[in-house]
Amino acid sequence: MAAADPKKIAEVRDVHRLERIGTHSHIRGLGLDDALDARMVSQGMVGQNGARRAAGVILTMIQEGKIAGRAILIAGQPGTGKTAIAMGMAKALGDDTPFTMLAGSEIFSLEMSKTEALTQAFRRSIGVRIREEAEIIEGEVVEIEIERPANGQAATFGKMTLKTTEMETMYDLGQKMIETIQKENIQAGDIITIDKSSGKISLLGRSFARSRDYDAMGPQTRFVQCPEGELQKRKEVVHTVNLHEIDVINSRQQGFLALFAGDTGEVKHEVREQIDAKVAEWREEGKADIVPGVLFIDEVHMLDIECFSFLNRALEAETAPVVIMATNRGITNIRGTDYKSPHGIPLDLLDRMLIISTQPYTQREIRKIIDIRAEEEDVEMTLEAKELLTKIGTESTLRYAIHLITVANLVALKRKAQEVDVQDIRKVYSLFVDVKRSTQFLMEYQQEFMFSEMQDEEPAQAVASGDKDVAMSQV
Repeated sequence: MAAADPKKIAEVRDVHRLERIGTHSHIRGLGLDDALDARMVSQGMVGQNGARRAAGVILTMIQEGKIAGRAILIAGQPGTGKTAIAMGMAKALGDDTPFTMLAGSEIFSLEMSKTEALTQAFRRSIGVRIREEAEIIEGEVVEIEIERPANGQAATFGKMTLKTTEMETMYDLGQKMIETIQKENIQAGDIITIDKSSGKISLLGRSFARSRDYDAMGPQTRFVQCPEGELQKRKEVVHTVNLHEIDVINSRQQGFLALFAGDTGEVKHEVREQIDAKVAEWREEGKADIVPGVLFIDEVHMLDIECFSFLNRALEAETAPVVIMATNRGITNIRGTDYKSPHGIPLDLLDRMLIISTQPYTQREIRKIIDIRAEEEDVEMTLEAKELLTKIGTESTLRYAIHLITVANLVALKRKAQEVDVQDIRKVYSLFVDVKRSTQFLMEYQQEFMFSEMQDEEPAQAVASGDKDVAMSQV
């Protein structure tokens, strides 16, 4: 048998180290202190102090469960961190609070009606925390005896002795429980729990009484006290699901498997009414709590008048999440009508919203963002190169400057350099044009392009407001 190629083994190992670096992968939270004041640079967030503080107030009220069915609009120019603020809120809320992200244009590409798509998004953003009592067996393993057949087949019978500080009992083991014990490597001295209804075995840790049995223990070894009282106990188990998952499970023949298939389709209104009634009954009996989550709709100006009318009604429902919307439009047409409105949103819906505005980043803030992105993308840059990128970001766009980081690093690697220098930024700046230079090019050669609707008498400066060379002429 030939030996494995070491190069191939190295390639396979490298695959596991690959990590996706996204536009907002550096965001860890909103970067606020205990008094909800925004730190200059924290958790990947830079600048936008007023907007972040306003988002922090909303976040606190969501966590305390004080508001639901409210709408918040984050409005600002492109590239001012609107989606970053929403991502920061999602990170700060954690996994317990449902957070659903949706782009306005997605509504029209789904194979269902617009109102059904919005309804499903709303119900994904409402969590139901269900509490139930389960009977468990909890104790310290004293001894495990497994009878292994002589023919080499899997063991099908065994015995296990468990104890607490007050009692000790022997239990019979079936084939599935034996497989779990062998898989989890459970042995004498371990503290375990057994769910009586499902037979699931969970390892809690090692007993303190056995802490001196071994000279060496791994750092992941956890020691717990031997349980007190009886072996059989009743324990409260909490499950958190969202309303849409309950809808799908109860409206499809394949049940919960429809969640994995992805083909959830439309849910009948009668099914939702029955589920709402059942959840209300659980709330009255104290078996469940409603957890209002957050629905984030990006590019909200892409919705039409029918969607906005639906949102007006849906926000008044008892089980409505906090809806956060983002837009970069000014006064423009409401989609589906000839009427103009601020941000392309009807005035009656705007009146229901708390509006958070974002401001353009200063040169100092752009420099901080470039530092963070260079670190996130693992790119070493000289101070002169960062200054040049900051100048480009100030006079062109921040997004364009950030996009140049990785391509400049590739150019630097080609010349076998350890750091990205000014010459690398110059090179990629000449290879990839920004919006202003691209527009200027179109203005100069518009007659050469097909279907050009630009009239000769229109001044070029109406489209290309910046200089032909944004930053390179000043370097």
